[in-house]
Amino acid sequence: MSTDHEYFATCPLFLEDLLASELESFGATDIKQQKAGVAFKGTLEAAYRTCLWSRIANRVLLPLREFSIEDKDQLYKGASLIRWENIISPDDTFAVSATLTRSPLKNEKHAALIVKDAIADYFRNLTGSRPDVDRSQPRARINLHAHGTEAVLSLDLSGDSLHKRGYRLEGSSASIKENTAAALLYRSGWAEIASQGGAFVDPMCGSATLPIEAALIAGDIAPGLYRTYFGFYGWMKHDPDLWEDLWDEAEERKEKGMKHIPPVTGYDQDGKVIPRALENIQRAGLNGIVHAEKRELNALRLNESWRGPGLIAVNPPYGERLGDVENLRSLYRSMGDIFSERFPGWKMTMITSSGELSKSTGLRAEKTNSIYNGPIKCILARFSLYENPNERKEHSGKKAIPLEQRISPALNSFVNRVRKRNKHLTKWAKRENISCYRIYDADLPDYNVAIDLYEGKWALVQEYAPPEEIEQEKADGRIKEIMSVLPEVLELSRSDIFLKTRRKQKGKAQYSRVAATGKREVVNEWGSRFWVNFTDYLDTGIFLDHRIVRSMIKDMSNGKKFLNLFCYTGTATVHAAAGGAKSTVSVDSSKTYTDWARDNMALNGFGDRKHKYVKEDCFTFLKNCKDRFDLIFLDPPTFSNSKSSRSTFDIQRDHVSLIKLTAGRLEKGGILIFSNNFRKFKLDEKALDKFNMEEISEKTISEDFRRNNRIHRSWIIQAKEV
Repeated sequence: MSTDHEYFATCPLFLEDLLASELESFGATDIKQQKAGVAFKGTLEAAYRTCLWSRIANRVLLPLREFSIEDKDQLYKGASLIRWENIISPDDTFAVSATLTRSPLKNEKHAALIVKDAIADYFRNLTGSRPDVDRSQPRARINLHAHGTEAVLSLDLSGDSLHKRGYRLEGSSASIKENTAAALLYRSGWAEIASQGGAFVDPMCGSATLPIEAALIAGDIAPGLYRTYFGFYGWMKHDPDLWEDLWDEAEERKEKGMKHIPPVTGYDQDGKVIPRALENIQRAGLNGIVHAEKRELNALRLNESWRGPGLIAVNPPYGERLGDVENLRSLYRSMGDIFSERFPGWKMTMITSSGELSKSTGLRAEKTNSIYNGPIKCILARFSLYENPNERKEHSGKKAIPLEQRISPALNSFVNRVRKRNKHLTKWAKRENISCYRIYDADLPDYNVAIDLYEGKWALVQEYAPPEEIEQEKADGRIKEIMSVLPEVLELSRSDIFLKTRRKQKGKAQYSRVAATGKREVVNEWGSRFWVNFTDYLDTGIFLDHRIVRSMIKDMSNGKKFLNLFCYTGTATVHAAAGGAKSTVSVDSSKTYTDWARDNMALNGFGDRKHKYVKEDCFTFLKNCKDRFDLIFLDPPTFSNSKSSRSTFDIQRDHVSLIKLTAGRLEKGGILIFSNNFRKFKLDEKALDKFNMEEISEKTISEDFRRNNRIHRSWIIQAKEV
């Protein structure tokens, strides 16, 4: 008759109930949930099944001895009292790990070393030899856990964390752990959905962990089948025959279950992660069953071959990984719109670190759970997807209440202001043949945002950081009000209105990525076309306030050699080429932006060799450059610290040296257009007295930026004739 043992299975916090349910199905008894683990009793078969089948557990520990410790001597003595010859062979390898909480022993490595010495000395005294240490894959792994003065020494039957299935060798930069992914799927009711033939979709699959785990659950595939190593292999009481029987049973269940896996698909806009995903799918033996491909979020569509309502599960970017929470709201809003409009009747589960981001989807979560994704505490939000709420209202037959009657007087003032400015500026823009322009710029102090319209199709809302005396909660409330009324005021879909938060930028923060949709649109400006991105960066790819400067560059470029320093996305370069420039050189320290500049030029048909793109610090470029140019555009940031530069750049402090260095690359009679966005900037005319300088700021501020006429300062600079 099989003997019951006491065991302890560890797991991530907040998943104890899921692990307890698994253990019950494995035949465990006397199950007791504890913090980050579950104690249970069971036969050796129950322990083996846990190692082979648990999708939630990290480790399965067999306690060997409990004792009290006050110091290292008591730890050594307690470890020496275990009859180690009944646990491991002196001919095998072993390793010791330790975790200490509020213990009189403070150093975990030192504590593990004490236990290792006790075991080695025990065997040396008993047999004259001792087992060797192997820290990577020992035949037996001993675990010390000490909480306060109470210590437990256990044999780690799992050997290595069970979340390491064996199919994933390499993850994307924001991978989800395998047991966390399985927990998400358990909480989502995926097993029942799959049993009814429902499909699974992960629109941001990364290395395909979620799709693979979904297939394993749907196909009744034991996650332990991919592992080649367990910690009980070197245990003296290991039963190889029992283990082989359980392994064979799992193989049989896998063979049957794989025939019933419904469609499982992973998409990602980042083409670089798809090869990793496909490699992981292949290692899991799921080729032809789990599908992965590059696809942008906006291209997500319901496949007609997918039967019945399915499950969307997604691990999107959140603040801790890729940027500020506010800057990701538009991405989450897009997800909510796309999922609800294109997958009616489906379920959707999302893991995110922020409840605010979850709410930004515009969907009401039916259930939320706490969960950890690595070290980050997150929430797991579950939704039922219905048709677009606005469409439901339209078909409900109820008379709509006018917007003015549904909002506060303060918000009504904002709405009226936006409508008035939009009407005026839209007429002006049409006369000037302008399709991208600003319609509101913090006109009312309580609504501290800028609103830009692009092509009449999209709107960008830029939230300025509130003054320190304004509580963040109040500022957030204003933003929610703004975003709630703009779709109706601007007559745009909510998914076409994007929100960004502007704060004082340090270093290169203004150019850092805040999301990763990869979604780009094309906009027009006076005959030229440009790629813009409303979600992934703080700026869209075109500075609207500089359109007149770009027009001047176009008019001045015919037959000229043009240099664009701090070129950003190369919009000025495109206008120079369109104006007939003899050649162009675009310089920026960011590969993202030199590539973007090249894309913009190609979009306009300028792909020949006379147009060059240089990824280099602009100071370094100028110091090494031997060429001279007829026209140079210099539009540096207010502040930056380049990876390739040992020092920072400050426009007020460094503009004299930068202008002199740049002017040194001008041909005789050449023109330098200098511009910057520092509102308190003062040009040091005395230090630059060898140049003719004409401020043209007033001429370069167009109608839509008149309320903010210090948004940039611009000069035309030429060397004085000697």
